[in-house]
Amino acid sequence: MIIYLAGPMRGIPEFNFPAFATATADLRAQGHMVFSPAERDNRVHGCDISKGNLTGDENKAMIDHGFILRLALAADLDFICTTADAIALLPGWENSKGAQAEYATAVALGLRIINYAPSPF
Repeated sequence: MIIYLAGPMRGIPEFNFPAFATATADLRAQGHMVFSPAERDNRVHGCDISKGNLTGDENKAMIDHGFILRLALAADLDFICTTADAIALLPGWENSKGAQAEYATAVALGLRIINYAPSPF
C-alpha cells in the first residue's frame, strides 16, 4: 500500500521528525511504500531542517533553510491526491492545521485512514 504519513510538526521540537522517522521505518518494515513529509523537506533542502530547531519554529526553518510552508503543503497534498492509497495519522494530528487539511483531503478522496500507533517492543 502507498501511505502518506501525516502528523503534527510546527511547534514541536525538531518538527516531530523523530516520530516521523520511527513511523516511516515501521510502516516500511511492514512492506508499505511511505511518503514522509519530513523526508521530503530534508531532501528538498539538502539537510535535516529539524536539527537545532528546538521549538519547531516555521520562521526559523524559513530563515535557516529557505523552507516555505505553501510549497511544502502543495507537494504533500499533490502526493495525497495523485498517488496515496491511504493516510497514516500520527498521534496528535488533530492539533495540526496541516494534518487536518491532509486528513480532510484523504477523506474527500475516499482513501483508507490509518490511526498509527508505534509498535510495542
